[in-house]
Amino acid sequence: MDKINLGIYEKALPNELSIKEKLRFAKEIGFNQLEISIDESDEKLNRLYNGFSKKLLQAQIDEGMRVRTMCLSGHRKYPMGSLDKNIREKSLDIMQKAIEFADLNSIKIIQLAGYDVYYEESSIETEKYFIDNLIKAVEMASKYGLILAFETMETSFMDTVKKSMKYVRLINSPYLGIYPDIGNLKNAAVKYGKDVIEDLKEGKGYIFAAHLKETNPGIYRDMEFGSGGHTEYERCIKELKNQNVALYTGEFWNHGEENYKDIIKNAYEFLEKKLK
Repeated sequence: MDKINLGIYEKALPNELSIKEKLRFAKEIGFNQLEISIDESDEKLNRLYNGFSKKLLQAQIDEGMRVRTMCLSGHRKYPMGSLDKNIREKSLDIMQKAIEFADLNSIKIIQLAGYDVYYEESSIETEKYFIDNLIKAVEMASKYGLILAFETMETSFMDTVKKSMKYVRLINSPYLGIYPDIGNLKNAAVKYGKDVIEDLKEGKGYIFAAHLKETNPGIYRDMEFGSGGHTEYERCIKELKNQNVALYTGEFWNHGEENYKDIIKNAYEFLEKKLK
C-alpha cells in the first residue's frame, strides 16, 4: 500500500454527513483520499456555483484529508453531444466551473462520463458535437494543467478502453486520458467475448487512475465487494500496476444502511488486500 493510493467515492458515504464528516470518517478507515461527486442532481451541480469549493478547501485543510479526483457525471443531464444548443452550452459552462472548482482544491483529475448523450439517441451528429466540445473542454483544462479522463461506461458508446482511446488519440493532448472502471470493463469483455486485460493494454500510457467496482453481467452498480461479482481484481490490478497506475478509487453507493460503517470498513479491507 505504500506505493499506491486508495480513495473512496463520496456517494459511498451517507449524504446527510457534512463534507468534513465524510473526509474525517474516510481518513479514520484508512483511505488516502475522497473522490468528490458532481452528479446530475441539482444539489451536486449547484456545488459548482454556490461557493462549496471554498468550503471543501477548508475542510481538506481542517481534516488533513485530500480530495484528488472528481467524478463529473453531471454531463449525463447536460451532455456535450446534445442536439440542443442550450444543453451543449450548459455542458461547457459546467466544464469550465468544474475546472475552476478543481483548480481551487488542487484536484488532479476530473473523470468524464464516456457518453456523447445519455437521455437522447446517439447518432453521427451527437458524436460530432461531442468531439467539437471535447476539444474545447481539453483546451480549458490545459490552461489549468488539469487532467480530464474518461470513465468506461455501461453504454456501447464508450464501454471499453479501446473505444476511449479513439477520442484520446483524436484530441492528442497530454491533458486527456482514461480513468477506467474495471467492473464495467469486465461486463464489456463478457458482452463482446474479449479479455479484459487485452483491453486495458490498449490504454497503456494513457490510464491515470482506475475505479474498482463489483459487477456482474448486466449489473453495473449497487453490489457489495466480495458479494459474488465477476470483476477480475487481481488480473486487472496487476496489469494496471505494470502500467505504473497508482491511484485507485473504490466505487460503491450508500442507500441509507444503518450499518454503513461496517460496509465501508469491509470495502476498505477487501480492496486493500487486492492492492497489496
